[in-house]
Amino acid sequence: MTDIKNWDVEDTTFWESTGKKIANRNLWISIPSLLMGFAIWLMWGIITVQMSNLGFPFKDEELFTLTAIAGLAGATLRIPASFFIRLAGGRNTIFLTTALLMIPAIGTGFALQNKETPLLTFQILAFLSGIGGGNFACSMSNISTFFPKRLQGTALGLNAGLGNFGVTTMQILIPLVMTMGVFGALGGDSMPLMKDSGWILGKILAGTETWVQNAGFVWLVFLIPLAFFGFFGMNNLLPISPAIGGTLAAFVKILWLYGLAFLTTAVGLYLYLPAPTGLGLLNMWIALPLIIVATLGIMKLAAFGEMKANISKQFAIFNNKHTWSMTVLYLLTFGSFIGFSMALPLAIKVIFGNTHVFDAATQAWVHAKNPNAISVFTYAWIGPFVGALIRPVGGWISDKVGGSIVTQVISLVMVGASAYAGYIMMQAYQSATPEIYFQPFLWTFVLLFAATGLGNGSTFRTVGVIFDRLQAGPVLGWTSAVAAYGSFIAPVVIGAQVKAGTPENAMYGFAIFYALCLILNWWFYLRSSSEIKNP
Repeated sequence: MTDIKNWDVEDTTFWESTGKKIANRNLWISIPSLLMGFAIWLMWGIITVQMSNLGFPFKDEELFTLTAIAGLAGATLRIPASFFIRLAGGRNTIFLTTALLMIPAIGTGFALQNKETPLLTFQILAFLSGIGGGNFACSMSNISTFFPKRLQGTALGLNAGLGNFGVTTMQILIPLVMTMGVFGALGGDSMPLMKDSGWILGKILAGTETWVQNAGFVWLVFLIPLAFFGFFGMNNLLPISPAIGGTLAAFVKILWLYGLAFLTTAVGLYLYLPAPTGLGLLNMWIALPLIIVATLGIMKLAAFGEMKANISKQFAIFNNKHTWSMTVLYLLTFGSFIGFSMALPLAIKVIFGNTHVFDAATQAWVHAKNPNAISVFTYAWIGPFVGALIRPVGGWISDKVGGSIVTQVISLVMVGASAYAGYIMMQAYQSATPEIYFQPFLWTFVLLFAATGLGNGSTFRTVGVIFDRLQAGPVLGWTSAVAAYGSFIAPVVIGAQVKAGTPENAMYGFAIFYALCLILNWWFYLRSSSEIKNP
């Protein structure tokens, strides 16, 4: 039965006899679907590196717009996605949002076959890749409705943690499949590699020939069966989604709200991005809140029928102070995870790919290519891999000892690790042999990623305990939407400080933010007079 009328997983008898089997089936279809969303959302970080290596006729700043567009679109689409489950049902939502990923996957494959493809085409495809970022909000919102509160941390940790392996999967699989003509004549011709990609396995397998278009086509191998399983294997919970109105009506609601979010994102990007792509009128700190407010506003104004009443009802989460405290704490954890995932390749390439010598005559640092440069593709995946792998552990521990205790411990670790990472980056950026600092740099960031992973599990647990079943899903979606802007904020902040010659300032700034989160978490959830104690 696709639509389930009776659902009470807090009843132990119902859970053991009926609920557990249904919940686990939906979870194990949800996980790989979410993994695909992450992979396609963030694939431009790897694709743009190889486009540069292959001699596509775009400047570095033009290639940067692709990752920026994907990051901003994915974060903004999480705002409407956080409301999809109540409006359209879990099965309908996960199926459609997974199937929609085929559009940027196919389009990217064909666009990459020709170096003369206009930049605008790639920008539109990066924009559509944001669908993968939006999928996290509806996926987490959906899974939160299937499991009892005592298992929220573990279930949400598994969904998010294994789903986040999409980052690592993408970073490993794309360079690998680009070295082989795995799709035969359907995949098009290879291109000669003009510049070393720095990925050891790729050089061993394929020399200098590259099928860059496989970076898009490869995802169809997974998306087609996953869409099938989502449609026929998942369920809508009618107590959570009482007014779906049928499958087609559910699809119309999803596409309408996604369309509204695409509109506000496009306008915001046009005002933010520099010419020739946009007008360059707004800086990041103004553009992001404007996009968020505009998206919420247009959703409320342009919704119609029963959807309008449901959205207004779900907006009640913004009247709860814990929505805002958990938004900050989720920015601490997931925002850092996704932000460092995007920024780490850039940091490795710039800081350790060049030598840095101070010229006394000009009183300036001189940067030259480092003959002992660190390979970006060889190491960039390790931190995200650890962060995703350990996330279910964070949920499991939080179920045992309480989410806020875990959040407090990882916040303390992140303060120290971020400050130390800044110190190492300063030393490396002022050295003629920066590679000698790479090992402590790498392991410090691995520690940061591990802390963010554990903290992701703990914040999921906390949300599941604080909010009732109807509000927990939208809150998870909303907090994940704001945190996803970390995918844009961290690379921009770190990149700007690297350009200014002070990369350590970015990490010191993050350390200050983490210290504030430490205080916030203690004030709301750990002090003796807390309204809610260690949820």
